[in-house]
Amino acid sequence: MKMKRTFATIFFLICFFAIQAEVVNYKTAIRAFYNFENLYDTIDQKDVQDDEFTPTGTKNYTGKIYKEKLTHLDEVISQIGLEVNPDGPAILGVAEIENRSVLEDFTKQNGVRGRNYQIVHYDSYDERGVDVALFYNPKYFRVIKSKALYVKLNSSPGDKGATRDILWVNGLLNGEEINVFVAHWPSRRGGEEVSLAKRAIAAETGRRMIDTLLAKNANAKVVYMGDLNDDPTSPSVTKHLRATGQTNKLKPGDLFNPFYSYYKKGIGTLAYNDSWNLFDQIMVSQGWLDKKQSGFFFQKAEIFNRPFLATTTGNFKGYPHRTFVGDTYAGGYSDHFPTYIILYKKVEN
Repeated sequence: MKMKRTFATIFFLICFFAIQAEVVNYKTAIRAFYNFENLYDTIDQKDVQDDEFTPTGTKNYTGKIYKEKLTHLDEVISQIGLEVNPDGPAILGVAEIENRSVLEDFTKQNGVRGRNYQIVHYDSYDERGVDVALFYNPKYFRVIKSKALYVKLNSSPGDKGATRDILWVNGLLNGEEINVFVAHWPSRRGGEEVSLAKRAIAAETGRRMIDTLLAKNANAKVVYMGDLNDDPTSPSVTKHLRATGQTNKLKPGDLFNPFYSYYKKGIGTLAYNDSWNLFDQIMVSQGWLDKKQSGFFFQKAEIFNRPFLATTTGNFKGYPHRTFVGDTYAGGYSDHFPTYIILYKKVEN
């Protein structure tokens, strides 16, 4: 009996240490995107259509409203991804911001101030005066180079109807080279079908740069994020950007779109006429998909659609709680929900 107990003890210890040896630790990094919904300052700028976002404009856009808007955006960003990383997004792409000044004001807000967010931003020729931009936490990411990719809808920059540039940033994530794109494709003004060609041009603009990167390195790590004004199943996304949500259908060079599955389930990031769209997407190149690699890999995608971000009453109940409804101040956050992806990296024991 004593010998049996001895063998049982030895077997238990072997199993215990075997289990302990299999424990794997991970570093985490979060990539997020949020449409800030018309984050303008209160100053009337020349040559752009921002008159309504001034104290004397139709929206009576005062300093008080501007400050409250910044506080609300801070409340959102300071909560994204905390379930896996207390530092929140290491990289945050944003759309509908007027200039560098509003970006700098955002970094001073209480919730995100300690993250020491740095900024990558270029002024575009958009007729409404809004751009895209990138915030990054230098604890995780270091910028090597960046560029604004002009989306040529017209004959020359500055022509009527110009849209936002696509921002490309190359840098090191924990020492590993990655490429990040931030986009805000042309709107559906005039109708989805009428405006589709514009979004196709925007998609192809980014796709050319992605092809260049992948030609140099087939395993190059690319993250493409933005408000695309199209859904994951739209031709601009599937055909012109070459992104799909089905890993078994990925062809060489295709992007993986993890928000495809959300959309197929009827889950979106903005609502219109009682139906949901999922315009706010984050896609990754196939270099992120191997979970056995030594570098960062894609783990999962999320929509940050917490209850406090939704309208609670009225005709728009359940919709994202926006800042303005027409010219009436609604005191919300944005007309879009944020999205984010979680990346893991194995840490050697």
